[in-house]
Amino acid sequence: MRIALMPNLTRKEAFGATKGICESLGKLGAEYCFTPEFKDDFCFTGAEFLAEDEAVSSCDAVIAIGGDGSIIHAAKLAAVKQKPILGVNAGRLAFMAGLEDNELHLLSCLIEGDYTLDKRLMLKTGIVCGGETVSLDYCVNDTLIANKEKQRMTAIDVALDGNVFNSYLCDGVLVSTPTGSTAYSLSAGGPVVDPELESILLTPLCPHSLVDRSLIFRPDAVITVESAEESPLCISNDGTEPVNIDPGCKAVISRAEFTANFIRIKSDNFIDILYKKLAQRR
Repeated sequence: MRIALMPNLTRKEAFGATKGICESLGKLGAEYCFTPEFKDDFCFTGAEFLAEDEAVSSCDAVIAIGGDGSIIHAAKLAAVKQKPILGVNAGRLAFMAGLEDNELHLLSCLIEGDYTLDKRLMLKTGIVCGGETVSLDYCVNDTLIANKEKQRMTAIDVALDGNVFNSYLCDGVLVSTPTGSTAYSLSAGGPVVDPELESILLTPLCPHSLVDRSLIFRPDAVITVESAEESPLCISNDGTEPVNIDPGCKAVISRAEFTANFIRIKSDNFIDILYKKLAQRR
């Protein structure tokens, strides 16, 4: 078995956890690789160092070491190549982690195939100008459409399957997956949605209204977001660098044609993880 390792070494515990993973995989007879940026840190392991696309394409699974942001970033890369991913917590919350850094002995289950796949709906986001898609991306958690000029409310039209149903006066709108319902959407007052209930969530951010609340749509819905007043907007997918949406253009969000496949070795379910990671936090 061949594993692509993607650590986030800005996390204090990530180096030690990654070193432990290398040792465990070596004892289990598994091959593993890193991207070249980690060559100075892990040359002592004897691992291969491959370009990101080659590392993901050639592996049987991806292991991401870090917090939720690191795991979500790696999950998107893995999903495009339809590779399963295991998250190892080296951050604070790491809601998407399948193992804690003190549970590396359970990596034997990964090598032996003793695990399940948690298939998560993803979103496809495009910027459309004059009927042509000029930018395309994917997200595991959410996509944020907001005013390009920070700290300003803006009027945003939102359409479902081509029919405008509301114009929000707000800071922006957040379109998220059930996976993302425990991320930014939760902080913005959105509902927590069990990921087995495939759906698309829409949450206006700080709406200047007494009645605008989150909405939940069917998984095959197509949501279109554009400025109602020709204001410059921008879009960010899973917290990446924002991309401008020029006046007259719009964002189109729909279900992606593939899923993010998270490796689950332990038997805890969504509610177990939700309570452990959020309800018991201090």
